[in-house]
Amino acid sequence: MTVTWEDLGWERLATGVGRCRLPGWDCTAGLVRGEGTALLIDAGSGLAEGARLRAEAEELAGHRVTHLALTHPHFDHVFGAAALAGTEVYGAVGVDAALTSRRAREELRTDAIRNGLDEAAAGEAADTLVVPRHHVSGEWTLDLGGGCQVLLANVGPGHTAHDLAVLVPGETEVVFCGDLVEESGEPQAGPDAVPSRWPDALDRLLALGGEDALYVPGHGAVVDAAFVRRQRDALAARFGVSG
Repeated sequence: MTVTWEDLGWERLATGVGRCRLPGWDCTAGLVRGEGTALLIDAGSGLAEGARLRAEAEELAGHRVTHLALTHPHFDHVFGAAALAGTEVYGAVGVDAALTSRRAREELRTDAIRNGLDEAAAGEAADTLVVPRHHVSGEWTLDLGGGCQVLLANVGPGHTAHDLAVLVPGETEVVFCGDLVEESGEPQAGPDAVPSRWPDALDRLLALGGEDALYVPGHGAVVDAAFVRRQRDALAARFGVSG
């Protein structure tokens, strides 16, 4: 029997495209099915969550996950990546600096524990943290076979210095925004945010997807272009950015 998105608690967004909302931080993970390939977007907040995502994604795709795109270097999006060994991992250029040094990993571990992740799980994930092999400096077209091409776009800085968006073309275009867009709470601007550039990053997202796309936030329900535009204007006002 064919497994559907709904069978596993995922949300179908378009043909071959879906996402799930993970417990704890309501974090999004996405999946794009290709021909003998599968792209997972973000990896969850720990190795157990990453392993669960991999198992469900492979059940939905009918084959192994071959590619992983990390939208930005925060623990709830990257700490599960080590559970996806053997995948081709993509991130925004420069993301290595936020993932490789001892200090960076300790900051991620501390942030995870501060936000409620089990200390042992946070330490294990930090110790085994995966760094992207492929670095996107502008736009990168990823051919998943069977006519499925996905655009990886370095649209930041904004929420962090290394924000990557994923555009899936089709009859309904889908844009995975990472935490540049949040629906279930106010956008979070931590110490690694670049507030002065965040509205510009959202302008680039809107230019990529257009008025009719589905915009998938890093946390919360899928939104439309009007929501993204309102959030863009609110951020510009919040941080005193003109334009």
